[in-house]
Amino acid sequence: LLMPGRTAQPFADPPAAQLPLGWLAGVPGLTVYAGHAELLHAEEEPSLAALQAQYFAGHGLVGAELGDGAGMALSDFLTHGDGFGRFVLIDRGFTPLMAGRMLQRLFEIEAYRMMALLAFPLARRLAPRLQAIEQSLAGLTDGIASDSARAGDRDEVLLQELTRLAAEVESGLAASQFRFGACRAYAALVRTRISELREKRLPGLQTIDEFMSRRFTPAVATCATVSQRMHDLSERVAQASHLLSTRVDIVRERQNSALLVSMDRRAKLQLRLQQTVEGLSIAAIVYYMAGVVGYLAKGVHALGLPLNIDLCVGLSVPLLALLAFGAVRRARRHAQEDEPTATATLT
Repeated sequence: LLMPGRTAQPFADPPAAQLPLGWLAGVPGLTVYAGHAELLHAEEEPSLAALQAQYFAGHGLVGAELGDGAGMALSDFLTHGDGFGRFVLIDRGFTPLMAGRMLQRLFEIEAYRMMALLAFPLARRLAPRLQAIEQSLAGLTDGIASDSARAGDRDEVLLQELTRLAAEVESGLAASQFRFGACRAYAALVRTRISELREKRLPGLQTIDEFMSRRFTPAVATCATVSQRMHDLSERVAQASHLLSTRVDIVRERQNSALLVSMDRRAKLQLRLQQTVEGLSIAAIVYYMAGVVGYLAKGVHALGLPLNIDLCVGLSVPLLALLAFGAVRRARRHAQEDEPTATATLT
């Protein structure tokens, strides 16, 4: 909004006051920055002391010559009681287009500065939590190193805690990186707009570039540091998790190997027991078959044939033993041939 002419009291009747009542409040969105500017001709230029007292309520000034001496800009970079910031631009040789560009750059510097600083409260909230996570990670890393010789159930607890830290760090990254990325982008725009002003120092005043270097750049650096700490933490947690996961896998492989050895030992023991049982089974089979032969011999003897029952039973025992042994071997061979087929089917 532009309004020609000067008022008796600087900034007492800005263009925004000419808007309908409640119009600004009805505009959608949030106000990031609001500012007023007065453009003075060189012949109207008061002294710096008068400018400071009349236009900026005596606050300390920041300013410089702009456009290689074509004009001068002054501000206190404060928000005054009306909720607006203030700039005074003095025309010493501006073209209308150049004056408009300079005003636009000054307003953009403040708007982009405010947008960049939206990340600063987030960085301040995250910094203590990051310190706590770093301390927790250091303790977990020490635990990994101290327990390397006796890894066991504690490794599972450490791995769960590392997983929790990783989730917390990644959640923080997801929630903050957009804002931190925007901070970097807006800070770069601020530096670009300042360079386009082509400032020259005024005696006794900070330039806008110097003011931003002292008051704005440290906040941007804080945001960048917090963002980098989060990325570094994410990598360190991932490395610690990978190290511990590898150790847990090695321990499990050792346990599985010991289990396989134990299973092999049990299988051999079971085979020996099976062979013993087979021997006992053969003896039992021979015993019962010899009894059957004895009954047959008694039957034949009862028919009147001269047959020695005990001799028949005794002579049948070796033959019965061979028959039983052969039958057991064939049954075992069939079982061994069927076992690989069943294993392949399960696989």
